[in-house]
Amino acid sequence: MKDANIIWQCKPFRELSAGEMHAVLALRAAVFVVEQKCSYQDPDYKDEYALHVMGWKDGELVAVSRILPQGVSYDEVSIGRVATAQSVRGTGAGLVLMSRTMSYIEDVFGKVPVRISAQSYLQKYYEKYGFIRSAKEEYLEDDIPHLDMIYSPL
Repeated sequence: MKDANIIWQCKPFRELSAGEMHAVLALRAAVFVVEQKCSYQDPDYKDEYALHVMGWKDGELVAVSRILPQGVSYDEVSIGRVATAQSVRGTGAGLVLMSRTMSYIEDVFGKVPVRISAQSYLQKYYEKYGFIRSAKEEYLEDDIPHLDMIYSPL
């Protein structure tokens, strides 16, 4: 798993500069709104509770995820808004992003269950990190098929 010279950071919202938060929102919009043609309200007032995992390459944000403490979206710690820039796809950056995200969760919260709402086509990707499908039914979220998955370290 090569990191393609990416510099990784994990910061709580209160430590993000305005420029960093703008970069986070811009990357998420590029992936979810523009590429996936999904019109939705990205700033959902959960970012302020989140730890933001960011991967920077040559000064550009190329990978991002959001870790939410338990009780914000689910009873468990959760991961969401996982995105990589087109420029790093196929380099393994997405694999490193999830590995880093899971490591940050363990560092901050310990060995705890983690819940995600995954786009259905990414089920195998998340299974690589120990996530299993936790509900049988797929559901539409912003007109994209999703499924619930959970990681349980025990």
